[in-house]
Amino acid sequence: MEIQYIGMAAALGLSAIGSGFGAGAACLSSVGSWKKCYASGKPAPFIMVAFSGAPLTQTIYGFLLMNFIRSAVESGASGMLALMVGLLGGLSIGLSAYFQGRVAASAADALGETGKGTANYFIVIGIVETVALFTLVFCLLLLQ
Repeated sequence: MEIQYIGMAAALGLSAIGSGFGAGAACLSSVGSWKKCYASGKPAPFIMVAFSGAPLTQTIYGFLLMNFIRSAVESGASGMLALMVGLLGGLSIGLSAYFQGRVAASAADALGETGKGTANYFIVIGIVETVALFTLVFCLLLLQ
């Protein structure tokens, strides 16, 4: 096996692992918040579905990074560069997804309790998303 394939797999795999953990955390909190709403007779905000799914976009970024690595290797980039970009880029994107899920979990809890602040919660979820986007762009620049 050539070393660049490890980098490609890491880019997608680590991003997807982070998405899974992040979405899991957000989904657990959304379900708990809905339960609290139902128990207290308040309407359960459907928008928590968006909180729950927010970390999933990082899997797409990992897939894109994997393809950028493949293209760079086909254009002559070294296998070691592909490995390092895949490992570190995938880890960074995956951590962004995980923490985005944690933020979304807090947002679901707060929204379920107060019924207020939806726009603010999406703003902070978007800030964490930006880390993954910056990572993707900077990795692409490294590969050129």
